Amino acid sequence: MNRIEKRPLNSIGYNFIPEPYRPEGKDEYHLRNIQNRSGIVYRNLSAYEIEVLVRNNNTSDDWAKLLVSNAFNPELVKNCKFFGLVRIGKLEPVALEFHNVSMPVGLYNSTIISCDFGDNVVVSNVNYMANYIVGNEVMLQNIHELTTTNHAKFGNGVLKQGEAESVRIWLEVCNENAGRKILPFVTMMPGDAYLWSKHRDDDALMQRFKELTDNKFDPQRGFYGKIGDRSVIKNTSIIKDVWVGSDAYIKGANKLKNLTLNSSPESPSQIGEGCELVNGIIEEGCRIFYGVKAVRFFMASHSQLKYGARLINSYLGNNATISCCEVLNSLIFPAHEQHHNNSFLCAALVMGQSNIAAGATIGSNHNSRAADGEIVAGRGFWPGLCVSLKHNSKFASFTLIAKGDYPAELNIPLPFSLVNNEVKSNKLVIMPAYWFLYNMYALARNSSKYVDRDKRQVKVPYIEYDFLAPDSVNEVFTALDLLREFTALAFGVQAGDRQALLAAGDALINEKKAALGATEITARGFENTRRPVQIIKVWEAYSVYKRLIVFYGITHLLQYIEQNEAASLEAVLEAITGAGKRQEWTNLGGQLMLQSSLKSLLDNIKSGVVNSWDEVHEYYHENSDLYFEQKRQHAFASLLEVLQLPENGLTAPLLKELLQQALQTKEWMVKNIYDSRAKDYESPYRQMVYENEAEMENVVGRLEDNVFIEQQQQELSDFTKTIRTVINRFRL
Repeated sequence: MNRIEKRPLNSIGYNFIPEPYRPEGKDEYHLRNIQNRSGIVYRNLSAYEIEVLVRNNNTSDDWAKLLVSNAFNPELVKNCKFFGLVRIGKLEPVALEFHNVSMPVGLYNSTIISCDFGDNVVVSNVNYMANYIVGNEVMLQNIHELTTTNHAKFGNGVLKQGEAESVRIWLEVCNENAGRKILPFVTMMPGDAYLWSKHRDDDALMQRFKELTDNKFDPQRGFYGKIGDRSVIKNTSIIKDVWVGSDAYIKGANKLKNLTLNSSPESPSQIGEGCELVNGIIEEGCRIFYGVKAVRFFMASHSQLKYGARLINSYLGNNATISCCEVLNSLIFPAHEQHHNNSFLCAALVMGQSNIAAGATIGSNHNSRAADGEIVAGRGFWPGLCVSLKHNSKFASFTLIAKGDYPAELNIPLPFSLVNNEVKSNKLVIMPAYWFLYNMYALARNSSKYVDRDKRQVKVPYIEYDFLAPDSVNEVFTALDLLREFTALAFGVQAGDRQALLAAGDALINEKKAALGATEITARGFENTRRPVQIIKVWEAYSVYKRLIVFYGITHLLQYIEQNEAASLEAVLEAITGAGKRQEWTNLGGQLMLQSSLKSLLDNIKSGVVNSWDEVHEYYHENSDLYFEQKRQHAFASLLEVLQLPENGLTAPLLKELLQQALQTKEWMVKNIYDSRAKDYESPYRQMVYENEAEMENVVGRLEDNVFIEQQQQELSDFTKTIRTVINRFRL
């Protein structure tokens, strides 16, 4: 039975904060008065103003509770019902226009309960509006219900006075059984979500994260909802417990409940038709349109949900887009793309620069009796059309998965690989370094386009988009060892220890290129089946991997020379030899951080040295400032390691050889970028839909005019000049 309470008519608009929750000596408006920072001086109505209001068919339970500014015009208030304390700013006989809709300033045909208004607002046909503070030049039109409760939390995972722990809102990311649940809060960064979801073995740390979140918010009841300056809300049904920033635009939404919608003049946020959003936080610059359904969610800045997308129990990182499809229980780092109505992502940690194709089902639980599986995918994760992956699976950076139904769990530690379920021969086939061998254009453009699409006003912390970075390069070192090991085993090497096995594998790869193609090299531990897992093009991948590390090291060496204006070869060699050992890194929500630095942060959080989320974010920023130097040191250490040189082993002749090799690698990359794109123009199957070349070029553009290719060719020209300058300056 519905519980409908009968109360006195004169109770409407009063006792917003029940007596038990009011601080001693405070009234029910004490928080509202703190929140209202408009600076408007309000006064009581004059007898004439009351007469005009009554003549215009307005009513109030107590005209003494209707306060106005000196620039108030009673002629601009018509057919309204007022209850409780209502304060109204300047009203001038002007119209506000937004997106070709013009409306007169004033309050019309609305029921208004205990609200504050800034200057020159439009409130028209708002059927029920209670407990909101509205900024200047706000337009509110055709809204059924716009209310705030005294226990509103605006999407934050906290409790108000007197609430039970059971009502707290958690985000159950990465795992459907809530084993990695986190508390959302305004300003939460992808790194925060990752740390909280990851370190589940540390109870003390989990408790500290909860404390930091609770301490961030005032548990008092009675905070009003706010609608920031110049925000426009129209043709919307229900808005309950929603905090709206300035310059936001909401049109045609069905239901918005328990949300923060951050917005700003520089990065306005928008919510469009048919959307239903509950228990979420939406950061600046976000766009949500056309039938989106989102429940228990966080959208970082400049992310988008479109065309019926469903986002549930998930964190969506900055500059990401999800269209049409369904995403459940996932933690997604910045720069994620997922389109098409029939793709599905569930219980996954996706570490950015990812693209989920149509028909992809990432996270099927059909191989388990429990909803506790997970998928972990490094940067650049790209499952192709109609890929079906099972829990648990794990993928190194920039893994491309060919179309197919993968029957078992996968663990692919080889970065830049193509993974193929070869049904005919019943084996899993992996081609390491695929991108560099066959689709350099897509790989390079992946890194470039996300830099251009990063719309954050302040790009701190630095998000790494380069495909050669500490995380991926460390994976390349792991891959080199695995290729050595698998090759040695394929040739029947019997070694006493792993180092001897790796040395034998290295010799075989370098000395028996022809034999490698005729020998089936298989991997162990890559798939949870008994069928073979074949590694193909081992020699090519091995060579490319080593070549990439050298290129990574030399590229950062050239940057060091340019930035420090190094005048002598000795200074350069000293910088390289002082790099130390290659260190381990963590992808912390798109920001790469040394594991040693991360450990210090976690220790400081547990000990109380770091005592707020703001301090955690300050630590991120400090490490972001250090990143480029730390990355350079990693590149130098990687260079020495791949060449198997001691710290002082790099000589001038060898440096010259490496510079020339890096130039050859850059030339090879740029050529591959051009060639891989040229295939789309040269294939007769691409050409057959056009009557002639002119038609094709008018539709898809000329290859010679490709801006990205032109950019890469310019980079090659600059790279060539830099290397020649260095060789001449140091007389190498």
